[in-house]
Order: sequence, then structure tokens, then C-alpha cells
Amino acid sequence: MLREVKTENGIVRGLPAADPRITAFKGIPFAAPPVGKNRWRAPQTCEDWEGVLEAYQFAPISVQDTPGVGDDIYTKEWHVDPDIPMSEDCLYLNVWTNAKSSDAKLPVMVWFFGGALQWGYPAEMEFDGERIARRDVVVVSVNYRINVFGFMAHPEITKESPEAPTNFGNLDQKAGLEWVIRNIEAFGGDPNNITIAGQSAGGGSVLSQMTCMKNEGLFQKAIVMSAFIRNPYDDFSIGSPAQMDEAEKNGEDFFAFIGAKTLDEARAMDAFYIRDKYAEYAATHPRFMTVQDNQFCCGDPTRMIYEGNYVHVPLMSGNTQDEFLGFIPVGSMEEVEAFARERFGEDAQTFMEFPEAKMQLGENQYAPVNGIACTVKKVFLDKTANGDRANNYYYCFNPDIPGKDQPGTFHSVDLWFFFETLAKCWRPFKGYHYDLSRLMCNYMTNFIKTGDPNGTDADGTPMPQWDPYTKENPCKMNFVSEGAVVDCSEETAYHTFMMEQIAKRI
Repeated sequence: MLREVKTENGIVRGLPAADPRITAFKGIPFAAPPVGKNRWRAPQTCEDWEGVLEAYQFAPISVQDTPGVGDDIYTKEWHVDPDIPMSEDCLYLNVWTNAKSSDAKLPVMVWFFGGALQWGYPAEMEFDGERIARRDVVVVSVNYRINVFGFMAHPEITKESPEAPTNFGNLDQKAGLEWVIRNIEAFGGDPNNITIAGQSAGGGSVLSQMTCMKNEGLFQKAIVMSAFIRNPYDDFSIGSPAQMDEAEKNGEDFFAFIGAKTLDEARAMDAFYIRDKYAEYAATHPRFMTVQDNQFCCGDPTRMIYEGNYVHVPLMSGNTQDEFLGFIPVGSMEEVEAFARERFGEDAQTFMEFPEAKMQLGENQYAPVNGIACTVKKVFLDKTANGDRANNYYYCFNPDIPGKDQPGTFHSVDLWFFFETLAKCWRPFKGYHYDLSRLMCNYMTNFIKTGDPNGTDADGTPMPQWDPYTKENPCKMNFVSEGAVVDCSEETAYHTFMMEQIAKRI
């Protein structure tokens, strides 16, 4: 087993995972600490170290609101430790590998965590890479700066570093990816077979990396979970970047809020003071997220992919059934019709003829639709129509999720399944949930290896055939309580209508 590895900066020593056939290396620095003059600056070169770095535990998480406080579903699900170490010195990554030698040439997954670019960390227990590594994939999870530390813009920063004026968190991700390319062979990985993957804001980060044309050739496949967040009933899109002038004004307002007259003064302030003031500030001001700086980010990633401006690689993407449902928030059918006329214009009458237009999700919530599903499928179809020959695979996650809270397939619950880490969860999962998780992890790792998710289960039996989603064969993989169920039937007229409505507003 590879327990010691020589990287470009020095030797790292890992520990056997729970499965001793896997070595876990945790807390490997890939860039200089982003503190002092490096706060609000692109990641800088990591210094060498002498001797052996004992990569035995996760490095501190990025500065953010304290996890494990409150009673929301995510606090109970995995943000369980309010005492987890936290520091502005946070640019570290983690590697899981089952390679026995450095010439193994195993495929690599580089994982970006989610959390609205405000919260989250690789040490979340659902992100344990061991089960994926058992399938001959080297897993790398990259930490990055978030919230005000990762995405603030300000005229002084722009003047100082016009080539990297903001989006420091995205640049951290890219620096981690570039570190992988330079170093992963020593861990038994193949630097020419890399899949970037993420969920929610991590999936949005994958989209951001895909639409940065400077990244051409840095990765060969992409997995985007629950991140094409569009709503056919609303023009607002989660993940659309702020414009640079707006972001700089937001930064100026924040400096005034914390009492900083200059960039140097702000850099000298305590990180946790800034964190706490940001929590106050965000209650009445826009949060700091990805910015269209025309350096790293040149536009809305969904629109850029729709228009063909992206790194063309095979793509796996999908959603959970219950997340981010769109609906018409009114109380009567007369109001539904009025909303449809305002929203859909000349298409309103077509909409009203669908039986689905009269369905109620709940009180005063009509015509529910999963906007992510519509957006992913429409993007896939137009990618193909625009000449992209890379395969695109669509999935929907919709099994029963046990627990007295009866949560449904809430946003992020599928992570337990894709990483095959259900045993870490408090929920009373049963045998068939573990069977489903095994299949989902199989499909994902097969895609990481070859760009094709298909293959055999652990007992040698072929898994259900998952074809690319195309106009001629709209193949949808449904991950349900019964297992992996393929549906290649045509989309309903209502679903197609919603796909077209989203396309009109992309």
C-alpha cells in the first residue's frame, strides 16, 4: 500500500482507512495560507517542508458560521460538530487511494463540496472517499475559501490584482485541480483521467470550472449534482454570477460596515470578527458569491453551456425529486390563469390546457415542477444539437427516505448514496437502501473511469443499461426504492413545455 508519497513540496504519510486496503491522506497543503497579504488574493505557491508531513487528520475548515448549532435538517444530518477546527489557513486537500504503487494509473475524482458558497467542508462525514476508492478510483476532496473570504470584490482588490480580482474560492478549486495534475501520479492516479464533481454549490463550481475556457484540458469528465437550479415560474436563478460593478459596490459597503477604510486595514482585521460582521451584514445585503469578473468567470454558466461556450466533456447530471420544486403561489384557478398570462404570454392558453396546471402541491401552490430536471434535460438536448458529441447522462433520485421527520428526497440527501456512506447516517436505512447506494456508487465510479456508467454489479450481474439522454432516446435513470429503473419514454407535453419555457429565459 502507498502509505508514504513524495509530492512536489515534500513527503506525506497517510493512515490506513477503516478498510486497510485504502490509504487516507488528510490535510495536504496545496497553496500558501490565505492570510495577511494573501487574504482576498489568488492562491499562492505552497512552500516546501522538511521531513515527513503526517497527513492523519482533516485540516481546519474554512471560516464560516459555526456548524452544529441550531435544529435545521442539515445540522442533524451532518453538520454535527460545533467544535470542528476552523481557520483562515484552510487550503488543504485530502486523498483516498487503494493503489499499491505509483504506476497504477487509476482514474481520479476531484470533489468540490456544496453549501451555497457560504458553508461546508470536505470533513463532512458523507464525503468519506473510502467506498469510492475501493472501486479503484483515487478520490481527492479540495477545500476552498467561501463567503466573504472567497468571493468578495472591491475596487482596491481589482486595482491590485486585475487578473484575479475576485472568485478566490473558485481559484482555490482550480489550484487544487492543478495540484492534482502535478502530483496525483505519486498516489497511483492518472493525471490524464480526471473527473471534477460536486453537488449543489459544489456542482455549480463544476459548472464554473467547465465554463472557464482557460481550463481546457485540465479534466476529462464532469459530474454536476443538483446545480442547474432554474425555475420556469421565476427569472431568478441560483448560481447566476453578480456583475462586477455590483459586486465591487457590495464590497465597499461591507468595508464601511466593518469600519475598514482601506484594503490593508481590512486585511489586518481578525478573521472571526469579519465572519461575525458578515453574518450581520448578510441579513440585509447580498451575500458574496461568484462574480462575472471576465477573468475566471465570463458569464452565467448555464447560459454559457446552453450557448456552447464551455469545456466539452462527458457529463452526468440530475436531481432529487423533491428539491427546489417550482410552483405557482396563488389561491385559486383564476389566479393561476392570471399568473400564466403574465408569465407565459401567448403560451398561457397551452399551459392552462395541461391537467398538471390544475394540480396542487400544497395549500396555494399550483402546478409543481422540478426546474432542475427540466433544465438539465434541455441543456443536454441543446448541447447535442449544437454539435457536442460528448455523452450526457441524466438521473433522478426518488427512493423513500426514512426518519420521523418524513423529509422526502430533500436537497443533498443523495450524497449518502453516491458516496455509499449510509452507515454514518442516523436514519434507519434498510437493506434495499444499501443495495441502491451500491448501484449508484457503481454507476458513478464507472463514469469516472470511462465516461460510461454501465457495467456489472459486485456479483457480476449486469446493471440496468443507462443510455445517454438524447432527443431520439430520452433515457432517464430513476434511482428509486426498487433499485435502478430505466425510463426511456418520451417526455410528457407538460414537461416539454416547461423545458422550453426555461430555455426562453436562460
